[in-house]
Amino acid sequence: MEAAARWKMRNLVFAVNGQRFDLPTVDPSMSLLEFLRTETVYKGAKLGCGEGGCGACVVLLSRYDLVSRQIDESAVSSCLTLLCSVHLCSVTTTEGLGNSREGFHSIHQRFSGFHASQCGFCTPGMCMSLFSALRAADKSGNPPVGFSKLTSSEAEKAVSGNLCRCTGYRSIVDACKSFSADADIEDLGLNSFWGKGEEDSADVKKLPVYERDAVKTIPDFLKAEIEESRNSILQSRDEIRCNKFTTNLSGSSCSWFRPNSIDDLQALMKSQCDDEGQKRVKLVVGNTCSGVYKDLDEYDVYIDLRNIPELTMIRRDGSGIEFGAAVTISKAIEALKGNEEDELDRQLQSNENNVFSKIATHLSKVASQFVRNTASMGGNIIMAQKYPFASDISTVLLAAGSSVSFQIDSDKFNVTLEEFLEKPPFGPNFILLSIRIPSWNQDDPNNGKSAEESDFLFETYRASPRPFGNAVSYANAAFLAQMSAQKSGQLIVEKLQLAFGAYGSEHSIRTRNLEKYLMGKSITTSLMLEAIKLLKETILPKEGTSHPTYRLSLVVSFLYDFLQSISIRIPHTMVEGAHCKSLLSSKQTVKFSGDYFPIGEPIKKIGAEMQASGEAMYVDDIPSPKDCLYAAFVYSKKPMVLVKGIDFKSTPESGNIISIITINDIPDKGINIASGSLFGKEPLFPDPLIQFAGEPLAIVIAKTQKLANVAAAQAHVEYATDNSASPIFSVDQAVKSSNFFDIPPYLIPRQVGDISKGMSKANLKIITANIDLGSQYHFYMETQTALAIPDEGNCLVVYSSCQSPMLSQGIIAKCIGVPYHNIRLITRRVGGGFGGKAIRSVPVAVACSLAAYKLQRPVRMYLDRKTDMVITGGRHPMTINYSVAFSYDGNITALCLEVLINAGISEDISPILPNNIAGDLKKYDWGAFSCDFKICKTNLLTKTAMRGPGEIQGSYIAEAIIEHVASTLSIDPHSVRMINLHSLKSIKMFYEKEFIEPEEYTLPQIIEKLVVSANFKQRIKDIREFNGHNRWKKRGISCVPIVHPLYVMKVPGKVSILDDSSIVVEVGGIELGQGLWTKVKQMVAFVLGKLCKDSGQEVMDRIRIIQADSLSLIQGGFTAGSTTSESSCAAVRLACDILVDRLMPIKETITSQSDSFSWSSLISKALFESVNLSASAYYVPDPNSQSYLIYGAAISEVEIDLLTGGTIIFRSDLLYDCGQSLNPAVDLGQIEGAFVQGIGFFMLEEYSMNADGLVTSDGTWTYKIPTIDTIPRQFNVEILNSGVHKNRVLSSKGSGEPPLLLSASVHCAVRDAIKEARKELFSNGGGAEDEDPRVFQLPVPATMPVVKELCGFDNVETHLMKK
Repeated sequence: MEAAARWKMRNLVFAVNGQRFDLPTVDPSMSLLEFLRTETVYKGAKLGCGEGGCGACVVLLSRYDLVSRQIDESAVSSCLTLLCSVHLCSVTTTEGLGNSREGFHSIHQRFSGFHASQCGFCTPGMCMSLFSALRAADKSGNPPVGFSKLTSSEAEKAVSGNLCRCTGYRSIVDACKSFSADADIEDLGLNSFWGKGEEDSADVKKLPVYERDAVKTIPDFLKAEIEESRNSILQSRDEIRCNKFTTNLSGSSCSWFRPNSIDDLQALMKSQCDDEGQKRVKLVVGNTCSGVYKDLDEYDVYIDLRNIPELTMIRRDGSGIEFGAAVTISKAIEALKGNEEDELDRQLQSNENNVFSKIATHLSKVASQFVRNTASMGGNIIMAQKYPFASDISTVLLAAGSSVSFQIDSDKFNVTLEEFLEKPPFGPNFILLSIRIPSWNQDDPNNGKSAEESDFLFETYRASPRPFGNAVSYANAAFLAQMSAQKSGQLIVEKLQLAFGAYGSEHSIRTRNLEKYLMGKSITTSLMLEAIKLLKETILPKEGTSHPTYRLSLVVSFLYDFLQSISIRIPHTMVEGAHCKSLLSSKQTVKFSGDYFPIGEPIKKIGAEMQASGEAMYVDDIPSPKDCLYAAFVYSKKPMVLVKGIDFKSTPESGNIISIITINDIPDKGINIASGSLFGKEPLFPDPLIQFAGEPLAIVIAKTQKLANVAAAQAHVEYATDNSASPIFSVDQAVKSSNFFDIPPYLIPRQVGDISKGMSKANLKIITANIDLGSQYHFYMETQTALAIPDEGNCLVVYSSCQSPMLSQGIIAKCIGVPYHNIRLITRRVGGGFGGKAIRSVPVAVACSLAAYKLQRPVRMYLDRKTDMVITGGRHPMTINYSVAFSYDGNITALCLEVLINAGISEDISPILPNNIAGDLKKYDWGAFSCDFKICKTNLLTKTAMRGPGEIQGSYIAEAIIEHVASTLSIDPHSVRMINLHSLKSIKMFYEKEFIEPEEYTLPQIIEKLVVSANFKQRIKDIREFNGHNRWKKRGISCVPIVHPLYVMKVPGKVSILDDSSIVVEVGGIELGQGLWTKVKQMVAFVLGKLCKDSGQEVMDRIRIIQADSLSLIQGGFTAGSTTSESSCAAVRLACDILVDRLMPIKETITSQSDSFSWSSLISKALFESVNLSASAYYVPDPNSQSYLIYGAAISEVEIDLLTGGTIIFRSDLLYDCGQSLNPAVDLGQIEGAFVQGIGFFMLEEYSMNADGLVTSDGTWTYKIPTIDTIPRQFNVEILNSGVHKNRVLSSKGSGEPPLLLSASVHCAVRDAIKEARKELFSNGGGAEDEDPRVFQLPVPATMPVVKELCGFDNVETHLMKK
């Protein structure tokens, strides 16, 4: 302790957006994000995951180098970066780029102008990732005026680590590429800067000007302070002493140390032992490990390693390159790439197979840029040694023959990386010093042979769902081989190093036995088969590893590809992510209508610039009121058990708990209710039996959200399992026990036609077949959140991120036992909903309200991502059994289905699913149609509405049946689709309620037009030719139509004109990012524009849409079902019509007396005459037109890799009937975003649970939504303007959910490609003998393991044996 006592204490000094912060005390465990959001006015950086996996929290971190006088800048994940690590640094958030008062930055303006922000929650992080990339590209040289030196490819990758659930990414990529000098601006997508016509040709001068040096990232005062403190920084040891939040009330503290040498570090670590034993010490570089392995315990001592020269050095010479353990991955990549101007670098980079450059390429796919910028090489290696961490870095370095240096106490050791990984975890006095990679230059005389005598090959491999990175590998490998040429021409393997990792092992390994077997031999087919056999005996995934057979097949594929490269002397072609070499391209085709100006104009979304600049306020951005407390759920991890007790006393952190809210705290007049719908309710707490894993048991109240979360996570729940019934998890179990929810008769789909007759006249029948569909998590970027504030008279003001303030208001009132008018529920905007904030947001609002009511203090809750995923629910899983009858030409005559829907523990919206499923299933003429539905009650968390609930499943079921029929007949699925496409007669029969006007049936026209514009028939021929010439790559294509019923919502609206002639508008619909406010604003301007000379342009600039308030505008209903925007427009149209009727006589009076007329003068006159300038209306659709049909089609082309199961979506063409779009830019964004979300459902998003039904896909590490590198590389969308529809709102149609269904085209295209692969597999003797290669079900999602299995886990061995 004496050593630590001698350290000099310093305040923590840094800058945020030029503002100086000087903190004498700070919690060392506090993240930079927590500080920004709780201690500053800057709310732009958002908490999306807390794992460094989403990019919502990205900021720019700048350091001033005293030696070089240069500024080192990098994007960092502020949720992982600890506050103390920014000492003498400058932080720039999106607010620091620009704002509404001083002017927006060109990044903000272009994101807005390219329609690249919808809900806006992810946008600040996107902006900062792009800004960081621009700063890095423009460090030197002079780019063209208005542009950056950033290339289009770099611009696309700049935001590849950032997640967005709304836009579909295409518009974001266009906004980023608009800064690139090499971008063809003519190809950039729809934007507000120029039109698509000849008169409005693209012109860079129309873009907001990009000024490279417009933002000063390091303030002068910080530079001066760094200069002044230079001597003390170099000569003294620095410590930031901080208060420690703990149960110990004696004033104990923890410390943050910044040693300057290894000796200081060693002395400091030795000193961390007192009478109570070893203190809890955390060594810190980037703290990115906490994104993987969460810190639930606090530490006594934090030691920052970045000030130690030995740990941050990079040393290279002719024998190799050495990295200090604290060198970041990004810095390592730069060093490995080398400097072309450096002679040594040129020598080391002389060989195109250079080990260093290939390691650099592989490392660039590890994590994301903003994580690589702070994550250290040493930290990654230590995690790989200490935990079963799937490290790519350890694998590639292992193959390269790397070594590590470390120190224990005063003893130093140098061992191979292989030896290091095999060692048990080290003790507290262990320090990793450096990692060394030897040079493997082919011309190096140490290799023993000249270039003419030997060949050298080094390759790395990884199989991951995201090519650009930001996803852990299913398996990885790296191989190094040195061969010598014999006189016979054969290559003999002289040296071989084979490393494998991430396949389910404790750590990466070298396969020594396999290396020994192959060395000294020439690669032949028989040798490869024996090598694979030996490999499979060596590589053994440990028990509990997901997809073990797939992972084993991957390592076989990696080895085969490498050995094949040796045998034929060409570089390997199985480059994961190779498809991303071609940039994303797109085309948007829209027609603008000026009939109802400004309706129909593609104006940018309201508030998009403020979303980009971080000024748009979400619930968690609302400043915490005085004495605010924070809440977190303690939830069950087991079903069908009783709670014996909850222990919060097991950890020091439990002293931070203020209160525990349980069922006993519900007021006498209240009831135990968390949520509900028309069909039933669910309790807030178990009473007394716990029904499912994930059920809230109690609410922890603490002083901060972090403390509440930690206390809840550390709670020990003691369960009583005696005499409890067995839980029901599957629909089959529910059927056996007859455990069902009722379906109201009006929601039971009717039978169409005569099933018996249809079955009897068919040539062929599929008597029984089944489809299983899993769940999908919403993954809105803003998790569930609420803030409840006590008000006078037993009232509460509640701010909630929800899709129905009306529902939340009522449930809260019932829970605490007060009248509805005592609860004021306010929602301004929502950071993504997709149905997940319709009903599942209510329990969070109720929990906050109950706690606030009891404690009479404000209480807020912001769910961490894991808790949100565990308790919120998602899309309904289901099992479908069907029988279908058809003729030889594919004409289907009857379809009979049984659909078993897994609803979870309560009804929620499940009873509407039968109607939804059938509505989209009926898109084909089945001849006769019958469907029996059962809604199964199970002991799983409640399933709820998710974008297109039941509808995406129904549409897909139809496609799966079509594909099954086509495979049985061995005919093209497209021909089966076309022969069963509805005629006017059949669509009237199947959709008797929704089908209104024959001229509205545009589907045949849509398909015909799309087939021509997408060159569908020629591409089919090209694909067949490609498949015939490629063994390990297969392509597929599919055209999928949709017929989707929409039901128009009932919505209130209110329009008021204020004294200064500005206009305020309220609607029942909530702005979720779908552009509802924008369309409403256009509608108000259109109607009130009748009173103006300029058709509403003057009015447009005066309109403000305000937050939803349950006491101001009642009967708000739900924002759901794709029609709330048009219904809200209809409601304000009615209100505006009332105002026009009131104001028109005054206008006529004014214009009869004078030619001078303005909006302001009209309102002044109306005020003088005491005209009521506020009007409300409640829009109720006409019963004869309250539903209608949406039509669309999509053609998608994919390529699958038979060795890895990876899928590339080459191209998707969408044609969607939007009627006459109210705003084409908004609708286009909805179409693209929905389609990409559907790609997630069909291709990527695995929703898994453990044996107790507890969700285990509970974060960004385990749940993968689409990213920029997984969307179609060519993404073309056309909005069909289908003319006038008198029963629609200004002839418009909805666009929020129906395009989701079109993404089934990708899944069907993958099936088409797999079918080709299976032909070859079975012809080579693979597959089961009794299996038909043509007939198979492709599961949803069709992930890499799924695709690989259907193409043959053993397809490599089968191929080699055939040879």
